[in-house]
Amino acid sequence: MTTPIDRLNAIMARLRAPVGGCPWDLEQTFETIAPYTLEEAYEVADAIERKDWTELKSELGDLLFQVVFHARMAEEQGLFVFDDVANAIADKLERRHPHVFGDEAAKADGVAQKARWEDIKAAERKAKAQHGVLDDVPVGLPALARAAKLTKRAARVGFDWPSTDEVFDKLHEEVAELRAEIAAGDLDKAKGEIGDLLFVVANLARKLGVEPEDALRGSNAKFVRRFGFIEAELAKAGKTPEQSDLAEMDGLWDAAKVAERA
Repeated sequence: MTTPIDRLNAIMARLRAPVGGCPWDLEQTFETIAPYTLEEAYEVADAIERKDWTELKSELGDLLFQVVFHARMAEEQGLFVFDDVANAIADKLERRHPHVFGDEAAKADGVAQKARWEDIKAAERKAKAQHGVLDDVPVGLPALARAAKLTKRAARVGFDWPSTDEVFDKLHEEVAELRAEIAAGDLDKAKGEIGDLLFVVANLARKLGVEPEDALRGSNAKFVRRFGFIEAELAKAGKTPEQSDLAEMDGLWDAAKVAERA
């Protein structure tokens, strides 16, 4: 009996068939498909953020299709097949959970399990000749998420501020340096200081146990919601934002904040 994943793989093979396949699908490469893979992952996160479970089912399917697409191209080049992908993650999960699938005590507490998890990942990096603590932090991660992950890795080996007080001191230092570069009119250096400032903010989020990407998504959503309130209130007065002024829109922004607290 054909399984749903077998059906999906068969459809992908048909789309990539040299004769009778889809011209667009045939033109694609790992490099051209990669942006779509990232986009689909973000759309999964968006559906979760909105708690739209019907949409989540659809977006997970789109993301699965990306896996199938990459696996098909790999098979065509003799690199690996879809089953290799599935077996690789299954092997990794079993290897990283010896307290579940191995001989280690299943009653180990969460702290011990996390420490063991990190030991196993370190051994995997060594096997891949990735000897540096930061070697396998993906470059393709969103910049804020990568900053948090880089500092988390460094913190594991003791390279970290003792408390958030020192992080706030660094934050004030970076703001002062940014102001100085802006005052000097050196926008190239100002760009670097903005990067440093964002890096420290990501570090602060990590220290507080907050995912910076999640925090920023929340702030983005808040901005969209409040600006939508401004537009709606202006529309009631027969106006557009372009026909308003900053003072009026600031007042409506404050009203939006009050409405949210009500």
